[in-house]
Amino acid sequence: MPHADDSCALAPTAPASPDRRDFMRGAVGVGFAAAVLPTLAQTAIHTPPDGLVAGELRVNAGADTIPAYRARPAAGAGWPVVLVVSEIFGVHEHIADLCRRLARAGYYAIAPELFVRQGDAKAEQAIPDLIRNVVAKKSDAETLADLDATVATAAADGGDTGRLAITGFCWGGRVVWMYAAHSKRLKAGVAWYGKLVAGFNPALQPRNPVDVAARLNAPVLGLYGGKDDSIPLDGIERMKAELAKGTPASRGSSFVVYPQAGHAFNADYRPSYVADAAQDGWKRMLDWFKANGV
Repeated sequence: MPHADDSCALAPTAPASPDRRDFMRGAVGVGFAAAVLPTLAQTAIHTPPDGLVAGELRVNAGADTIPAYRARPAAGAGWPVVLVVSEIFGVHEHIADLCRRLARAGYYAIAPELFVRQGDAKAEQAIPDLIRNVVAKKSDAETLADLDATVATAAADGGDTGRLAITGFCWGGRVVWMYAAHSKRLKAGVAWYGKLVAGFNPALQPRNPVDVAARLNAPVLGLYGGKDDSIPLDGIERMKAELAKGTPASRGSSFVVYPQAGHAFNADYRPSYVADAAQDGWKRMLDWFKANGV
């Protein structure tokens, strides 16, 4: 059973070209990253698109156009919006499926391909190479700006961004905390096993969740694994202490730690998957959104 209460940089990015760049390296939401193959087909969840509008659209992000995967109910209008921030592997089939699951729960879910300027996250053969060649080159400043642009796209596409939430996994879990300190429009966040006290590149990610914990604009629910060697429990305790010093949203944040789960316990296509923890976390996420007006 889980026990409750429990990785806003200002670094510059490379200048864009004078013309709007269109980064379409491949279809988003299709296939899996080479670095995690082979996947576990017997546990991977496949949510059909029946009754949904689901697929790729483009986000105008500054001088660039980046791809995103979006899913929403086919009927109705004005759906609350959930930003879905991927793992280091980019917007692959699992992330698209998570968007469809959220759409089936009544949300407009959108996952931007945030690494597309840096390279093809799905093509790298090994995780260390993926981190070095792609992930470590992405600045927090650019990430936050891209998410703001994604919110604007969702609003133009019929989403109700007055009811805005964010969720993310691994790399994206860290981003959830950072975005909660950045966006004044956000109502709620849910971070799945995101780093708390360290990033991937100090030059481009000079601050981390523990540094911004006291100034959150929206409460965040952190879902973590008790056996996650990459995120020690003492880091969670440090984060709790910082949250307790902060804004009402910071003090309203919470943790759930699943003692028998490790990292990536929601990744149903990988050996790390822990079904009980993943299912409980998903329910808690939806309850958290509703409790905070999303």
